[in-house]
Amino acid sequence: MKLKCLYQNVLVKLDEKNTMSKGGIIIPDIKERPRHTGIVEYVGHGAIKADGSIRPLIVKVGDKVLFGRYAGLPLKINGVDYRHMREDEIIGIIEDGDFDIEDDDD
Repeated sequence: MKLKCLYQNVLVKLDEKNTMSKGGIIIPDIKERPRHTGIVEYVGHGAIKADGSIRPLIVKVGDKVLFGRYAGLPLKINGVDYRHMREDEIIGIIEDGDFDIEDDDD
């Protein structure tokens, strides 16, 4: 797929669900869990400032990012789950390691 995002728009490929425990036991999906991390696949060229100039985006292709549960528009393209969002909907860039995210309303 070849896509060109416009302005401050970003397309994030969602992380796969973790269906195996750290000990190697397969965990069946009892309930759908939201995924809050993903890899940036496509980025726009920047946000337009009030004076008409363009501010480049901070995130770049390949960054692993953290975003809120309801951030962006869920899309499925060629069977792959994505979220289309603005850069300002991204909470942060995950620079090193991995961590678990737990929902309060479970």
